[in-house]
Amino acid sequence: MRWDGISEFVYVAEHESFTRAAKELGISTAQVSRQISALEKRLNIKLLYRTTRKVSLTEEGRVFYQHCRGVLDGLDAAEQAVSNLQSKPQGRIKLTAPVTYGEQQLLPLVNDFMMQYRDIEVTAFLSNQKIDLVEGGYDLAIRIGKLSDSTMMAKKLSSRTNFVCAAPAYLEKYGTPNTLSELSQHNCLLGTRDYWHFIEDGKIDSGKNADKEKNLRVSGSVQYNSGHSLVDAALKSLGIVQLPDYYVQKYLVSGELVSLLNNYREPEESIWAVYPHNRHLSPKIRLLVDYLAEHLV
Repeated sequence: MRWDGISEFVYVAEHESFTRAAKELGISTAQVSRQISALEKRLNIKLLYRTTRKVSLTEEGRVFYQHCRGVLDGLDAAEQAVSNLQSKPQGRIKLTAPVTYGEQQLLPLVNDFMMQYRDIEVTAFLSNQKIDLVEGGYDLAIRIGKLSDSTMMAKKLSSRTNFVCAAPAYLEKYGTPNTLSELSQHNCLLGTRDYWHFIEDGKIDSGKNADKEKNLRVSGSVQYNSGHSLVDAALKSLGIVQLPDYYVQKYLVSGELVSLLNNYREPEESIWAVYPHNRHLSPKIRLLVDYLAEHLV
């Protein structure tokens, strides 16, 4: 009986909702409520504040949650350790990632991964919108840049660099900008945002980049929500573009595009594997995350 209600309490505490906890556990909301009420009665302690709009932890509830979360984590780890001894990775992985990065970098590696582990199935949804992993039932998300959601666990997989570049013919005709202020004299090819990222004073000091980052508003005759189309426009000398390395690297190597304003280039953006903090990585998810961390460049 000492275990009764523990899982229900932990999931309600983490989701701040009886309904979402019930959905996660695969039981009814009424059953969750009954189990937690019985737990509070057994402990003779009020663990949760309940209103029609919100569920929150009492002071005693916060202390109890910390201990219960550790107990459940230990139980999960024990079950997985035993399972790993007698089973191979199998089952479905549901993941999401940004569209272009997913198409160009991620899914080809996922396909290689599945060639090694034939019993694993993958469902991938590519979107540039931030998706609720718990609500959508996702095991994993690939996200780029700064992470703002503290309720998620994350592992860094790789990084990317944004380049400002243009075709030699464009630069020959309109000149080469050497400072950020000179960009106002040029046709800047825009993506979904009307600003670009830079280091403000053109000096990159280790450990001091955060206060030097600058968002510079730019303008031009083109605005596409397609990186491939922006690269094409730059190659055709329509203007200057800022794009991640995986769009432009081969053209920089071939000389079809020229890298500009290198002293002002922002620090690398991290690429993360993100998953709900209340889920231990199963063997199949851990294998995929480790595989991506090894092979993404």
